[in-house]
Amino acid sequence: MIGLGIWQLQRRAEKEAMLALAAANPAKPAISFPSIPPVPAELLFRRSSLHCLHVVGWQTEAGRAADGSVGYRYIAQCSTGAEGPGALVALGVAKQPDLKPSWNGGPAKGWISEEPDHRALLSRLGGAAQPLRPMLIAERAPEGLKPVAPPSVEDVPNNHLAYAVQWFFFAAVATLIYVLALN
Repeated sequence: MIGLGIWQLQRRAEKEAMLALAAANPAKPAISFPSIPPVPAELLFRRSSLHCLHVVGWQTEAGRAADGSVGYRYIAQCSTGAEGPGALVALGVAKQPDLKPSWNGGPAKGWISEEPDHRALLSRLGGAAQPLRPMLIAERAPEGLKPVAPPSVEDVPNNHLAYAVQWFFFAAVATLIYVLALN
């Protein structure tokens, strides 16, 4: 358990370095949209654009608009060519969960992010989970939607210190139980 606590402290340092890199990325020049996962930290939150030939489906997730209001975030599953993985575009936020966005595709500009993570914990721990696909967070929303909040490092969890403290606490409790069991 102490080893796990030390490992979490090491992960904390790695995560802080990744967050510092991601925090600096929005000020860097725009780059081409990555077509395959995973999204490296060097690309997170960089400005980018893509062309959605047509929308093949929609995902609805909880989301936050740029004005701070919350609602349902509409993510377009786009075709970007005859072949290939396509692209995800977080277009906007609305209060209605069953809205039918009028956007059918076209150019989209915004920031590179990752798709929402719905992978099972056991598959992530076991290394069997697929990497998260890149997603563009659109800077402008089509009519009927509010713009999605731009990505921010404040939205990325960094709870490794809390996990380390938790593991050290577990080790202390286990030691206490062991001492009590010996008496």
